[in-house]
This record gives sequence, C-alpha cells and structure tokens, in this order.
Amino acid sequence: MSEFLTTRELADLLRIGERKAYDLASSGEVPCVKAMGKLLFPRAEVLAWLNASRTGPNTVKPPLPDIVAGSHDPLLDWALRESGSGLATYYDGSFDGLNRLAQRDAQAAVLHIHEPGGFNINSVRDALGEAPVVLYEVASRQRGLLLAPGVQGISDFGDLKGRRVVLRQDSAASQHLFDAQLESCGLSRADLDALPTCARTEEELAIALHDHKAEAGFGIGALARLYGLGFVPTHSERLDLAIWRRSCFDPPMQKLLTFLGTDKFRRRADELGGYDLSGLGQIHHNGASD
Repeated sequence: MSEFLTTRELADLLRIGERKAYDLASSGEVPCVKAMGKLLFPRAEVLAWLNASRTGPNTVKPPLPDIVAGSHDPLLDWALRESGSGLATYYDGSFDGLNRLAQRDAQAAVLHIHEPGGFNINSVRDALGEAPVVLYEVASRQRGLLLAPGVQGISDFGDLKGRRVVLRQDSAASQHLFDAQLESCGLSRADLDALPTCARTEEELAIALHDHKAEAGFGIGALARLYGLGFVPTHSERLDLAIWRRSCFDPPMQKLLTFLGTDKFRRRADELGGYDLSGLGQIHHNGASD
C-alpha cells in the first residue's frame, strides 16, 4: 500500500469524481503535495482529515502512543532499547507518568510509589479508578543515600543538615519519600544546601555526585558502582510497569515483556547490582474490563 494516493485513488476513496478531487486539492481542503507536476495525497493525512470531519459519538478509542512515561530506571531503560521494542520514553517521575497514563498520553508508566503496606496500587486506583490497567512487577531495588566520592560523615538523613544535596523534581516519587524522611528527622529542604537545579532522572543525580556538584542525593544503589559513589541503603522498593491492558498484546510491549524474561536481562541486573528479580512478572493489580 503506497504512502501516497493518486487523484484517481483519492476519488475512489471519497466516492467522488476526479474533477471534484482536483477541486478539493485546488481549494486546499484536502492534504496534498505537488511533485513534478503531479498531485499526490498523503494517505495518513487524508485519513486524519476524514476523521477530523466526522460527527456524532466517537465509539472507537484512539490508539495509545508508543511511549513509556514515569520514573527513570537504568536497568529498564537499557531493556527498552536492547529489546528492540521501539517504545519511546518520557521520564519525569512516577506521578507525572501516572498523569500521562490517565490522559492516554502514554501506554505505560514506570512507578515506584511507596504506600502504606505496599507500592503503587493505591496510587493507580486514585488516578485511574478501575480502568483496565495492569501493574506488572519488574524488580525490587535498593534505594538510599548516594554519596560523592570521598564524602564522609553521612550515614542517615539527619546528617544532611547543612550539606550540599542534589534533589529530584516534585513529580518524582523519590522526592516525596525523601521529604518524608527529612520531616521524620525534624528537617526540611530549607535545612539543606540544595543545588538550584534538580536532577530529573536517577542518572542525572548520580552524575552530579560523580562530578562533585553535591555531596549527597537520594538515589538507587544500582548506580553507585557504575559511578564510583558511596551508598547508604535505606529502603527497598518495588518497580512496576503500569500498562494499559490492551497495549500488553501489541508488538512493541510484547517485545519488551518477552525480553524481561531472558537470561540477558538477568545478567544485566546482576552486573548493575541492587536488583532482586524474584518477583519479575507478578501482576499486582488488574483493572476492570473496558
């Protein structure tokens, strides 16, 4: 099937005469390009033009974009590329990912939201109710205080008072947890010497520490070895993929989920360290039917 329609093919599609098809092109009503004196009509744009002209109720749900949003994780980010899934990424924190998932601006979101007695489930229900979304466990991972090379004297959150610290954005679940830990020690962000710019991914945080822009940050243990950082583990958290159920059966997501079950993925997790894959593939939430 050609990417472009001829005038005759456009006329057949619209069930009009060729003269009327020429008139539509001349008036600029239909998407059209002119090449070497010949009129061509981009098929995808013509179909979009037709859909935009429809009236009455929209009974067909629009396709979900091939985007994974939410939290950044170095292991999962590597898997998205290595699997050949073709899925694009937009990392701006778990809460941003949930919002994009609810608005159908992404087909999946990476989450690690700490909740009373568990992870992610209540947050998904709060954002999406019982929408047909699946929570698929990827791993458990270690989180704690990452320290720049050579930094001493920090073994708990209370030791951060007056220290140079790199923070995450407010849409990151780790920043919510970090603020709660500071509060439990009688501290707030105002008690820190925080960098003026936050790190928007786990890796940005680790790089800032590696470059001695700050002394400490709240990050994942998997990056400590990679960037030569000190690490004080404080939490274990579950990393889930929240996926619109219909996307689970599409080729891009199928490629990713299949790859997560391979020995290659497990070896990479072992190389990075700080991951436990014993729960990989468990479904922790399965929303109601469409």
